[in-house]
Amino acid sequence: MVSVIEFRIDRRSGTPPYLQIVDQVQQALLLGRLREGGRLPPAREVVAVTPINPNTVLKAYRELEHLGLAEGRVGAGTFITRSTARPQVDPRGELGVALGDWLRAASAAGLSRQEIETWLGAALDDVFTPAAPAPPSGSASNNLGRTR
Repeated sequence: MVSVIEFRIDRRSGTPPYLQIVDQVQQALLLGRLREGGRLPPAREVVAVTPINPNTVLKAYRELEHLGLAEGRVGAGTFITRSTARPQVDPRGELGVALGDWLRAASAAGLSRQEIETWLGAALDDVFTPAAPAPPSGSASNNLGRTR
């Protein structure tokens, strides 16, 4: 059986391999590459193509079950039970194309993958980190430079 997801394990990332699998499944769900009812590859298939042991794969699958994203069925495998994809946003649509264009332009301008990831991380932080609340009026920060 050909799987719709192929896990990539980076031993240098500092992230435990089982969490890399969990993250990759979550990403595939968000992008719509995995859907509810889809079967995850059996541990023996994952082990055959990645440098990890079967218990690591099983630990990742248990974590996915704990998150409510997958369900193990005895003798049948592990299946996706909930999709997190947003059907109104197609990753291959306008936004995906624009992002791909930007990434290619950044690469052509000489930015390394690490530099691009840093820029993207900073942009994500700017967009998704709430602004600090303004200090209340009359607070010490409004009295800077004043003497009493």
